[in-house]
Amino acid sequence: MAHLLGAETLALEYPTTKVFDSVSLGVNEGDRIGIVGRNGDGKSSLLAMLAGRKQPDSGRVTVRGGVRVGVLDQADRFDDDETVGHAVVGDRPEHEWAGDPRVRDVIGGLLGDVEWTAPTASLSGGQRRRVSLARLLAGEYDVLALDEPTNHLDVEAITWLADHLKRRWPANAGGLLVVTHDRWFLDEVCTVTWEVHDRIVEPFEGGYAAYILQRVERDRQAATIEARRQNLARKELAWLRRGAPARTSKPKFRIDAANALIADVPPVRDTVALKSLATARLGKDVVDLIDVSVSYGDRDVLDGVEWRLAPGERTGILGVNGAGKSTLLGLIAGTVEATGGKVKRGKTVKVATLTQRLDDLDRYLDDPVRVVISQLQTTYTFGAGSKAQELSPSQLLERLGFDSAQLSTPVRDLSGGQKRRLQLLLILLDAPNVLILDEPTNDLDTDMLAALEDLLDSWPGTLIVVSHDRYFLERVTDQQFAVMNGNLRHLPGGVDEFLKLRAAQQKATASATSSGSRGSSTATTATISGAELRAANKELASLERRIDKLHSKIDDARTSLADHDQADYQGLTAETERIREMESELAELEERWMELGETIE
Repeated sequence: MAHLLGAETLALEYPTTKVFDSVSLGVNEGDRIGIVGRNGDGKSSLLAMLAGRKQPDSGRVTVRGGVRVGVLDQADRFDDDETVGHAVVGDRPEHEWAGDPRVRDVIGGLLGDVEWTAPTASLSGGQRRRVSLARLLAGEYDVLALDEPTNHLDVEAITWLADHLKRRWPANAGGLLVVTHDRWFLDEVCTVTWEVHDRIVEPFEGGYAAYILQRVERDRQAATIEARRQNLARKELAWLRRGAPARTSKPKFRIDAANALIADVPPVRDTVALKSLATARLGKDVVDLIDVSVSYGDRDVLDGVEWRLAPGERTGILGVNGAGKSTLLGLIAGTVEATGGKVKRGKTVKVATLTQRLDDLDRYLDDPVRVVISQLQTTYTFGAGSKAQELSPSQLLERLGFDSAQLSTPVRDLSGGQKRRLQLLLILLDAPNVLILDEPTNDLDTDMLAALEDLLDSWPGTLIVVSHDRYFLERVTDQQFAVMNGNLRHLPGGVDEFLKLRAAQQKATASATSSGSRGSSTATTATISGAELRAANKELASLERRIDKLHSKIDDARTSLADHDQADYQGLTAETERIREMESELAELEERWMELGETIE
């Protein structure tokens, strides 16, 4: 493969620390390289040096003649009066960029809901990120250097970006360097992983799953490696092999070696023990939303939502921005009032929310971390039965990546990731039994995400997670729901099912728009015969009856489940499985209903 750029004996030092010492590496055509490592170890500095944005203290970066390098920084920079269109395509004539299939793909994939003539100053953080990405991807570059490209992107945009990069850089065509904490994205896109640690860059073949396997092997062989870090990596490897169906059906690493390494690793969570302890702490009733609706003025956000949270339930919530996810969380937390229906709350329920903001740390800004934790309870119990652990606040901080030196650091001087971890610690030590996590992965590196997941594995309570981090969402929750069209919908197929539903929804919207622009749907219906149209209408009516009947059965089953003896774990498991089977059947019927609806249109 042709060489694109390389680094020879790079060294970089800041006043208080040495970041790199004699690092040499290279990028070849077809390489899609993911860069991982702890926050502060130099990932962004390495990317900046390779892209020519930062000069090393010694050593050099070489770029093959004619190779063009495009860079996406973590900060999105635009002129205040610049429009979206000008930010993306500059002064290129419309006929030129509109006739380029790659540019049209980028605009359609990232900017479908952004007004082309809107000033960039009026955009949200997520929209600005997509405009920055679109500007870069619409350009002509041989190598892309992306620093946290998935920040502020939702699940749909991240999925589109992964697919675009794989199509754009197949083998022997350009190169990609990406710093990201999104492990699903790393595994989906990257063919090589570089781990930045201890002033070196260590290369691994393959994406995130292959990297974890090789790191476990490396750590097992190195007697000086700290034992707990080994165990976390082995536990994550067990998840990668046993967890998400998409990964286990097409593993990207050596299966025999992986199975040997995880042979004695138990399931990530003891579900029965955690539910038992959650029931003891919560009782039978948690929070029930019964035919709940919420409106803001003339706008209906939620309409007729039915949801009965069970003790120990671990649920992920998906939905586009503005769908009503925050409103749903507010109903559960008690900060939003329903305008219709009923919210029933158990007497022992204690809800805590980890928000995207860090305002709750403001009162501690001048206090060192040591002083903050000295005001907390002395111990906290994680897990259940023989595996229960009594942890002090200091031990919890250590599990969340704080070293002894950082205990003397004032809160205002902590990094974003450190503040995030301290915020979570304060919430956990307040002993809630219902925990809401709203985008909890912001500012956390992959090692800290693994540590957080390990901590949540032994947390006994009802957990609700909203996150655009697909890996984290699938890892810490047992089921997923979507807020769509004002309703709450179970997703037996998880994130993949949500993406399919969104694609069908967008296709139907586009079809309706196209039909309306023609002023008639006769052109569509003319493609099927009268007999076929009658048969389709007949099947559609039958499907609607079956869907209504199945909805009633599921509602009855959920009511029965809420009233079921919580000590009967086998009965609860069987009833839950029966509900999931009905919901899976419902999803298939609704998908067929949408197909028929498009045909008849």
